[in-house]
This record gives sequence, C-alpha cells and structure tokens, in this order.
Amino acid sequence: MDDCIFCKIVRGEVPAKKVYEDDEVLGFHDIRPLAPVHFMLVPKKHIASLADVAADDAGVLGRMLTLSGKLAREQGSPDGFRTIINSGRIGRQDVMHLHIHVIGGPEPLGAMLSKSNV
Repeated sequence: MDDCIFCKIVRGEVPAKKVYEDDEVLGFHDIRPLAPVHFMLVPKKHIASLADVAADDAGVLGRMLTLSGKLAREQGSPDGFRTIINSGRIGRQDVMHLHIHVIGGPEPLGAMLSKSNV
C-alpha cells in the first residue's frame, strides 16, 4: 500500500532501526518504546490485520512468532518477553499493517490488562 507507514519502512522510504530482515519479515524498534526491549515484527507483504490473514499467510506468521524469542534474547530480554498483536478498532490497532510487538527487558513487566486500561 502506498500510504502505509510500515510498507514505507519495508521499502526503505522511511528510516527505522532494524533488528532483523529476511525476504518475508522485517523487525525494527518501536519509536515509542514501552519497555527497555520493544520492537515490532511485520510481514513485508501488506496484510491489514490478524483478522485479514489467509491460509497462505500461515508460513510468514509462524516465522514471525518463531523469531520473537530469538530476537527478544538478542535485544536484551533473556528471561522472557510479551508479544502483542492488536487487531482492528476494538483491539486498538493504530497502524493497519499486521505487526507483532515484542516487549521485554531485564525486569518483569507490569500487568497485561486491568479494568482501568481496558
């Protein structure tokens, strides 16, 4: 998509601090990190959200999840991490290009959800 910020990052039109890249997946640091380790994994193919994946997207989704742990450790989260995929308006997805947030660091993260932030 021409106006998608993540597609622009994939094409190299917008700079990003990359943590990983192959033919199907790009990983880069979040510009507003929520923890010492916070990067995103995106498919290079534009997929709007998790609700829009097709059966032929299973391989790239599996690859993204498989990379999560390896990259989290490499980025400084050796004892665990959190993955988040926001989907659609209700899921508070801000960029309509499927992405996995990988969040962690040396210290435990706070609560995932509470009534005050749902």
